[in-house]
Amino acid sequence: MSERHVLTINAGSATLKIGVYRAGGPGGTAGDPRQLWRIKIDRLGSDEAELQASGADGQRLGRRLGRRSHAAEALDDLLDFLGEAAPGLAFSVVSHRVVHGGPELHRPLAVGPAVLDVLRGFSPLAPLHQPHNIAGIEAACRAFPDALQVACFDTAFHRGQPRVNDVYALPPAFYDEGVRRYGFHGLSYEHIAECLPEVSPRLAGGRVVIAHLGNGASMCAIVAGRAVASTMGFSALDGLPMGTRCGQIDPGVLLWLMQSKGLDADAISDLLYNRSGLAGMSGVGADMRTLEASTDPAAAFAIEHFTARIRHETGALAASAGGIDGLVFTAGIGEHSARVRAEVLRGLRWLGFELDETANEAGGRDHDGDAIRRITTADSVAEAWIIPTDEEAMLARHGLDVLGSPEGKGRGG
Repeated sequence: MSERHVLTINAGSATLKIGVYRAGGPGGTAGDPRQLWRIKIDRLGSDEAELQASGADGQRLGRRLGRRSHAAEALDDLLDFLGEAAPGLAFSVVSHRVVHGGPELHRPLAVGPAVLDVLRGFSPLAPLHQPHNIAGIEAACRAFPDALQVACFDTAFHRGQPRVNDVYALPPAFYDEGVRRYGFHGLSYEHIAECLPEVSPRLAGGRVVIAHLGNGASMCAIVAGRAVASTMGFSALDGLPMGTRCGQIDPGVLLWLMQSKGLDADAISDLLYNRSGLAGMSGVGADMRTLEASTDPAAAFAIEHFTARIRHETGALAASAGGIDGLVFTAGIGEHSARVRAEVLRGLRWLGFELDETANEAGGRDHDGDAIRRITTADSVAEAWIIPTDEEAMLARHGLDVLGSPEGKGRGG
């Protein structure tokens, strides 16, 4: 059997990540796909974008790129690097993270022109991501015309949550038209849920809040592995403040901006998506590393507000789950910021969390993320963990599943 290779493309609001995988074991035998390369471009939107790559053989490479405004602009850098690192490598399937799947697309599926047209229709609901997700699919179609293109949706993991947590208090006709709470970061939550049985069997069968904290940030409550509630809703704006997004806001503020300030929809969208959040509050920047290194009081206050909102949402999600047995920190800030984790957990003692300061401050492995570890004391009633997310591994598995399904038979080389 010839080897099958999978390329994964994950375009975030401030990062672009590519994974190169070989299907199963040696020769493409059964088993989880094996990662050969992990390539990441970080700090998109700044003048300090950089590429970092790690190979399965321990090779580490990096290069400064300068300004890259968004993921679509940086994709050519990744494809050029891939051509250098793995020249001539053929892919059977290219698996893409797509942020919004709307009310109907809730499983990974092969992408053709009709599906792309549907996905373009969701761009206004996720303007920082969806256009770049689509651009990645289009670029991969040009670069790898013989590969099966697969879309995996961040909204899919949340589709089974109770209807009471899925609706807004609007007339039902709006729900029927798709106005509902979708939730996002589903590939990350799916990965964490699959890790829990090995990490903590108690949490795998219990009530857990997962905090996906990065430039985009959300939280999700799961009970026995299934999503029950999320901080994000109809769009990727709701819930926690983020790098440049406002998070939760009173709709009356939007009406005031329209009626008293004369802002139109485009101006309000620019404010909420691009000029708010940590960057807007601090005036220093959107990156948590920059904020933590700053001596500006506004930067410290932005972090204080961010952690206060995390504690608030933890309590709300615990109520939706009927209690809480554990909290998991993941994604860039969640995995790397000891300060954020400590500020969150010190304010959650009332929920049974006792922070282990030493474990929380302990160094991780390398730039790919911190090692899995518990950061609450042995006698803490509730557990808190750091579990690195791996959306690329989920993308690779889902891509191979579609390739092996009737939908993918005879396609992808």
